[in-house]
Amino acid sequence: MSRRPESVADLQQWLGEQAYLAGRGLATAVYLGLSLGQPVLLEGEAGVGKTEVAKALAPALGARLVRLQCYEGIDANQALYEWDYARQLVYLRSLTSASAAPDDAAPADAADDVFGERFLIERPLLTALRAGDDAVLLIDEIDRADEEFEAFLLEMLSDFQVTIPEIGTIRADRPPVVVLTSNRTRELHDALKRRCLYCWIDYPDLDHEAQVVRVRAPEVDSRLAAHVTAATRRIRELDLVKRPGVAETIGWARAVSVLGKQLDAGRALDTLGAVVKDYDDVQEVTARLEWVIDGDRPADVDRADVD
Repeated sequence: MSRRPESVADLQQWLGEQAYLAGRGLATAVYLGLSLGQPVLLEGEAGVGKTEVAKALAPALGARLVRLQCYEGIDANQALYEWDYARQLVYLRSLTSASAAPDDAAPADAADDVFGERFLIERPLLTALRAGDDAVLLIDEIDRADEEFEAFLLEMLSDFQVTIPEIGTIRADRPPVVVLTSNRTRELHDALKRRCLYCWIDYPDLDHEAQVVRVRAPEVDSRLAAHVTAATRRIRELDLVKRPGVAETIGWARAVSVLGKQLDAGRALDTLGAVVKDYDDVQEVTARLEWVIDGDRPADVDRADVD
């Protein structure tokens, strides 16, 4: 069994050692999930650090990280297990060749072995079940999967067992730590939410985000980290297709730091692609670049006035 914290403060410290600065609310939700054996559902805007929670939690606990990346059309086979059909076919052909030889008959039950363990391909859910509490199972972006897969996942998380017809039932005696993330592109079913402890992760405040930048990018000067963080927060106030997350703040700080230790108009324009990832958003930010950098221009200034 991987180790468990004795308090919320312990968990915050362990995550901090993995360069993840968790607030009290988030750390409490994860601590309760560990203590009660319940999955933790993390929702929030893209880029606020939901996935990083599980990625930091696994080494903090001394556990193995098992990640299931959800996507549209994912089904149980792709998440649970599959058979290695190519190897099975080769094996069956070898049995046929052996049975055709006059002095070398294949065993009568050899064909049954074609659905044995050696031909089973584990997918993340089965891997996590077998690892038990030595694993942190990250089910990333569950909102991208359809409702049918969500229902299957709910059943598995309720019993922490699965039946493979050819092999039998595989059960986790001590279930893995489970972290689910959602960008809230669609509403999740209430049954799944009731099964989980819930935590909304918002953009951190200015000081916290600047501290995150310094921890994640120690090569960045502290004054530059604070300046870039403030500029990113002003960018989020604009009417954008996609607001930059904390990951973009860190990336922007690193990019500016490569060019120098000061965020000015030239460096900001040269490195804008590190923080803004949409053409229309680039135009919007470029038009208000002076305000983004210095904060002297009101956020609601009309673009025509800037031009």
